[in-house]
Amino acid sequence: MAKVITVLGSTNIDKVVSVPRFGVSGETLHTPNHQVEAMGGKGLNQGVAVARSAVKTNMITKVGKEFDTAKNMNVANLNTEHVMYSETEETGQAYITVSEETGDNIIYIYGGANADMTTEDVRAHTDAIKESDFVIAQLETSMETVIEGFKIAHENGVKTILNPAPMPEDGGLPAELLNLTDVIAPNEHETFLLTGIEVTDEHSMIDNAAYYFERGIDTVIITVGSEGAFYMRKDGAEGIVPSFKVKAVDTTAAGDTFIGAMSTRLNPNLDNLPEAMRYGAAASSLTVQRAGAQPSIPMEEEVLKVLEDNK
Repeated sequence: MAKVITVLGSTNIDKVVSVPRFGVSGETLHTPNHQVEAMGGKGLNQGVAVARSAVKTNMITKVGKEFDTAKNMNVANLNTEHVMYSETEETGQAYITVSEETGDNIIYIYGGANADMTTEDVRAHTDAIKESDFVIAQLETSMETVIEGFKIAHENGVKTILNPAPMPEDGGLPAELLNLTDVIAPNEHETFLLTGIEVTDEHSMIDNAAYYFERGIDTVIITVGSEGAFYMRKDGAEGIVPSFKVKAVDTTAAGDTFIGAMSTRLNPNLDNLPEAMRYGAAASSLTVQRAGAQPSIPMEEEVLKVLEDNK
């Protein structure tokens, strides 16, 4: 089990609207309600998921000068000493549409201060990375900042976990970043954009994993929504960890919760990957039953109860 995890990534203010269904181009739909603003961002979501599972979490992120860190990041175990403030940009924004029919979502991101983070900013917080068991990153800050964070991690023997989301428009990732990644955790759509191999069955997942192995990554996790998550290691160990069957209300932050929660149970040598993934799946099953991003992320005792109830 991890003792300290650093999350390098985004902080956003989420603006969410529920709709009866997703519209088509040119269509106007009535919405039955308007949800209040809430904190989100893939980085912060994953950081909160780690912190609520009772592990010290260093949050390396950048926000606007207007941002109230004490109020908006008031989460036990979440260390905000490494939050930076942009002189020129406001806090990032996410515009989220949630289907009341399925719980699925469409998200549009305005980078703001997230895009203002530099490699020098990351290097200034080397101490946070050095003390960690894992560094988790996504792609809502620049590619250069993620590479810099992973370089520091490898220089200090710290394992790296990459959630390649959102994927770049060209569908590619630098070879340098892949080579610095110990665990990659895309969803089925993201891995298709990266590898060109559509996820249709377990054989196609193994083919996807082989793509990553050839580029220096030892451990692959592919999340497949309600079907659960596939894993494979370069030593040949592989399997599927099923999801917990629940009624989804809002899938926002489900993947972030899975990754953050899973990492807290993961041993640094990754020898308990299936067990850690099951904990992450239990956490995610609670998230999808609630609205919003950060407000939906469960506490450790809630996750443990789900596991106990589903032995």
